[in-house]
Amino acid sequence: MTAVTDQDHTDEHTDEMDHADPSPVEGGSEGTSGNRLPVEDAPDAKDAAEVGDPEDADDHARVPADTSGRTESKASADPANPSSPTDPEEATGSWDDGLIARRVNETTAAQQAAAVEIRASRAQAVHAAHHTAQVPAPLAYDGPLRSRLDALRELVGLSRTRLDSGTLAEAGRVLDEAAARRRLSGQHTVVAIAGATGSGKSQLFNSLAGVAISETGVRRPTTAAPIACSWSDGAATLIDRLGIPGRLRRRPLQSAEMEAQLRGLVLVDLPDHDSAAVAHREQVDRVLALVDAVIWVVDPEKYADAILHERYLRPMAGHAEVMFVVLNQIDRLPGEAADQVLDDLRRLLDEDGIALGEYGEPGATVLSLSALTGDGIPELREVLGQFVADRGAAARRISADVDAAAWRLRPVYATGRRTGLSEEARDEFAARLADSVGATAAGEAAERAWLRNANRACGTPWLRLWRWYNDRREPATGRLQVRAQADEEATARQRVEQAVRTVADRASGGLPAPWAQAVREAAVRGAQGLPEALDELATRAGLPVGRPPRPGWWPAAVLAQASMTILQVVGGLWLVGQIIGFMAPNLGVPVLLMVAGIIGGPLVEWSCRLAARGPARRYGLDAERRLREAAAGCGRARVLDPLAAELLRYREVREQYGRVTGAGIGAG
Repeated sequence: MTAVTDQDHTDEHTDEMDHADPSPVEGGSEGTSGNRLPVEDAPDAKDAAEVGDPEDADDHARVPADTSGRTESKASADPANPSSPTDPEEATGSWDDGLIARRVNETTAAQQAAAVEIRASRAQAVHAAHHTAQVPAPLAYDGPLRSRLDALRELVGLSRTRLDSGTLAEAGRVLDEAAARRRLSGQHTVVAIAGATGSGKSQLFNSLAGVAISETGVRRPTTAAPIACSWSDGAATLIDRLGIPGRLRRRPLQSAEMEAQLRGLVLVDLPDHDSAAVAHREQVDRVLALVDAVIWVVDPEKYADAILHERYLRPMAGHAEVMFVVLNQIDRLPGEAADQVLDDLRRLLDEDGIALGEYGEPGATVLSLSALTGDGIPELREVLGQFVADRGAAARRISADVDAAAWRLRPVYATGRRTGLSEEARDEFAARLADSVGATAAGEAAERAWLRNANRACGTPWLRLWRWYNDRREPATGRLQVRAQADEEATARQRVEQAVRTVADRASGGLPAPWAQAVREAAVRGAQGLPEALDELATRAGLPVGRPPRPGWWPAAVLAQASMTILQVVGGLWLVGQIIGFMAPNLGVPVLLMVAGIIGGPLVEWSCRLAARGPARRYGLDAERRLREAAAGCGRARVLDPLAAELLRYREVREQYGRVTGAGIGAG
């Protein structure tokens, strides 16, 4: 019997594996003749694949170990020969008889166990070093993009109390995805291949990988779930973010030239975007929102499909810099038909608003190829390699997402009209409030009060006595006064409400709908209790308590009026004395005294009235000014300040929105 050692079996098994299909399966075992083997066939390989080291997985798959630490041989695994040895000692002709044999067996088992432990420790050390070396550096955003993201985050924070969650949902999603992508590898670029049914995207996926990975055929839909293929290690977290399980992760054909050209590429084959299965379309939409770039594969029959242009290309027009549009199956077009179809495809893309990257300008790359014949595949691989080597696709994708989110938010932040509350509107509001509290009437009343005091001080005593007598004769019913006061209060309240509505309309004019509504609500809240506050202010800031102040000429006027009264009294008494015979008759002197007093008293009163007009007017204007200032202060504290706060918040968010867009947003 020929002895078969463990090393021989290992080498023989390794030779069989080396003749297998050269396309390794990331997370699974090797395949033969293009057929993929499930990872469940090798538990140790599965464990190794889960930690991200496919080489360890292959090593474990090649050398399965039993529980005793020994390596099985082909001879021991022959079920057709029951007499075939199943133990290494039997395979080598060893015998087990006596103490010496038992010692030999114990020594051999100990040596084998020690060898297994050494191999396991070495494998763990190599795996740990390999894993540490493969940890990629996280993605780094440049200064302008970081500034835009910070502005968008600030914009969302300032707007949460003014806008509904649905309006801010897309902006929040962009911020979350930008933060998630930044924590992941910056050395890899995730590119999705998308297309319609029968466009040949899976065939293109296989051509780029150099090996049949994604299933192709006439059955539709062929691709039921996204499949990922990575050209370098360290992309596991990126693929996890896409939700692609380990059984659908592959590695391309092992070629030094291809690995150098496409190093850092993670290619994802998506289901058909026009699939009859709703779940397939949902997976396409979900993955397209997470990848760094996308290759749209179209064919000569469906390149103008409305679903493709209206649902995907037109909404993603701002992502032109991370977009490839590939016209596949040009081998089916005779002569110059391929160029004509390609020109028409460029025309449709231009109508969709997609900038084309021609003549060195940033934009989408448009190519034509045949995945079946390989025509154009090297050109696509070269362009794709340059795109991946640039390592800027992820940042450009995030920047395009920010642009799209900002464009959706434009109606709620910018209208192109001038906004704010002018000084004219503020003055008009204060004037309306002053009218509502009767500032003008209060000033006129103050002026009349001053004149009355002047007349009382400088007027003739006979006239004041007559006015007092007339006042005593008037009935004090009070009914008309109460009704007039109630009507006046109702009118004043209406004036206040009208003033608030007018200033709210002025302040909200030109604002986007949500902010205009917030301004009007702030005005309504401020108007609550405003009429009562104005009435209280009118009472405190109205006429001062006591008599109005007297000018310096009042004592002289009072003395002159008293002198005229004394002359009248003396002249009258003199005449009475002459009539009763108490004094000698002499009519000239008493009559002259009485005439001087009678004429001089009204003359002094008239002179004082003329002199009192100026001070009375100033007194009335001062009373009106105090009341207007009080009303304006009350209106400013209750209405104008809240309106100004809302307008200031809007200006802040508008400035942040300008930072997000990277440019001005028009007038206002």
